[in-house]
Amino acid sequence: MQAPSQPRGQSLTPHVYWAQRHGELFLRVDLSDVQKPDITITENTLFFRAHGHGAKGDNAYEFRLAFLEAVNSEPLFKTTERQVNITVKKIESKWWDRLTKQEKKPIFLVPDFDRWLDESDAETELREKEELEEINKISLESRVRKNSYVTMRTGYLFMYNLVQFLGFSWIFVNMTVRLFVFGQDSLFDTFHAVGDVMNFCQILAIVEVINPLLGLVKTSLVPAIIQVLGRIIILFVVIGSQAEMQNKTAVFAVFYLWSIIEMFRYPYYMLSCIGTEWKILTWIRYTIWIPLYPLGVIAEAVCVVQSIPHFEESGRFTVQLPNPLNISFSFTYFLQVYLIIIFLGLYVNFRHLYKQRNKRLRPRKHKIY
Repeated sequence: MQAPSQPRGQSLTPHVYWAQRHGELFLRVDLSDVQKPDITITENTLFFRAHGHGAKGDNAYEFRLAFLEAVNSEPLFKTTERQVNITVKKIESKWWDRLTKQEKKPIFLVPDFDRWLDESDAETELREKEELEEINKISLESRVRKNSYVTMRTGYLFMYNLVQFLGFSWIFVNMTVRLFVFGQDSLFDTFHAVGDVMNFCQILAIVEVINPLLGLVKTSLVPAIIQVLGRIIILFVVIGSQAEMQNKTAVFAVFYLWSIIEMFRYPYYMLSCIGTEWKILTWIRYTIWIPLYPLGVIAEAVCVVQSIPHFEESGRFTVQLPNPLNISFSFTYFLQVYLIIIFLGLYVNFRHLYKQRNKRLRPRKHKIY
């Protein structure tokens, strides 16, 4: 038999289950199908009023609880099909001996054994929660530091590759325009036209040796040293220190081949910094060096051969006896040995670039099970 409805204007008290932690109170009101409960806290007393289905059927239910100590005046609640869950924050985080100000427990109030903990268990839970929050805080701070580092590294590498791309592009465009406008005459004053920008780009390229040492990039150090050091010797020693060398057509060949290779290498690295890949650019970057890199080395060797008579005549960088150290050094002999080193470097870098090309462009084999 269905329970009779309560007369209009009267209300009933629902069953209320409670539990606590050091900083919170949990109330579970045993009412189903509650739509819009009226829950407020005034003068440290919680007032509850709602219409729902409880122990006495479908009726209006209400209760009030005067808390033992001060609580936050804004309770949090959530209604489900079977109950109303209320969370009340304590003003002071500590364990209460009881829930209500009055010592005698209200008849409708019973412990919520699903959430019940005694004080020692609650303290253990609180410590574990605080330790977890501390771990999460440390982890978050670590991620923030790591993300900041990654952002700064990405920005630095992107800007470096962008500057180098713009520099070598300017050199290439300038030399090409001059070649079309002035013809063969432009071959003899290449160093005076673009030498300053080339010097800047090659000095800046020293960071390509520093970056792997600092762990900023994952690349082989030896090929970077061979390329950067080799270009510095050619540019600043072989060409830059001898005015007679600066009007040679071989200088045009060296600068032109360098700029073509770098116009594709640097934008590839620049896009890699931001996780972007253009397949056509990747293919060009790992293919164009096959003809151009050996040609560049041959052009560098021609510059060295052409410079030997000038260094022998001027005696620049040559140390002769007698001198305080009682040692001698022939720079022309060094250049002859350096010619061999150039082609050994070509072999080392060619192997390195060939392996990189196979790794990037060779189709991956899929295992068949």
